[in-house]
Amino acid sequence: MIDQRIRVLRTVSELGTVTAAAHAWGYTPSAVSHQLRALSRDLGFPLLEPDGRNVRLTVAAQILLEGADEMNARWEELRAEIAANVREHGGLLTLCGFSTAAAALLPGAVLAVQESFPFGTVRIVEANPAECFDLLLAERADLAVIVATDSTPRRNDSRFEQQSLLDDPIDLLVPADHPLAQRDSVLLQDASSEDWILDRPGSPYRHLVLAACAYAGFTPSIAHESAEWDTGAALVSAGLGVAIVPRLGRLPEDPRVKRVPLGGDPPPARHILTAIRRGSADQPMLSAALAHLRTRAQMDA
Repeated sequence: MIDQRIRVLRTVSELGTVTAAAHAWGYTPSAVSHQLRALSRDLGFPLLEPDGRNVRLTVAAQILLEGADEMNARWEELRAEIAANVREHGGLLTLCGFSTAAAALLPGAVLAVQESFPFGTVRIVEANPAECFDLLLAERADLAVIVATDSTPRRNDSRFEQQSLLDDPIDLLVPADHPLAQRDSVLLQDASSEDWILDRPGSPYRHLVLAACAYAGFTPSIAHESAEWDTGAALVSAGLGVAIVPRLGRLPEDPRVKRVPLGGDPPPARHILTAIRRGSADQPMLSAALAHLRTRAQMDA
């Protein structure tokens, strides 16, 4: 494992303060400060300098982090090479993903890997997209299935390998007796005058809805907030508003609710990606999980 203090330094760089980095890692600010002072002494150069209420990296710290990305990638390549030559000892593979992925995509990947690697252990952790990347960096997860949001690393972030997996179409959820329920498909703007049921502020789902509505040319009137698909569907069935739900989102059977496919050019969809630490793709169990997910994505296309 690469020196954990370098990972902490990276977090300070991204979040701008020692306090924010400490919160992200579950440390106290004094513990983070102590780690970075020790790293600075070992390196022989200062790593941080004041920048108003925040801190910024020195040139030495920037060079260190650039080199650390290459070291991390090489470390992952070595781990993959060892795993490929010691298959009988199995190992642990941890998959993480947002709720829909954890329910609809990851169980099949677990079964596929377990079939090919009977000596290995595979586990699933449900987490939101931003948390998934934190789990990857902390080596508490090896593969993430995520929806890209404003809070996730950019696609060209050198610490990760991110690949498109599938587009998950979006459906409009309406009461079964609603006029739109009688159509084979609708445009999002057809529901522009409806009351809407959205997730809470800051959630990826709320961001998805607001972005899709903005692209369609309107701002939804938010009547209720719901964090769970089941709750949102119950509110729709009671006639309290409409919602949108991804095709992969599983809902309880309810004849009072109708899912109507959304049309458009292009039709609204969630773009689902896989993310791994750079250099780890050839790890055998990880490679098997990725292969299963790609096959599943082709079947759903």
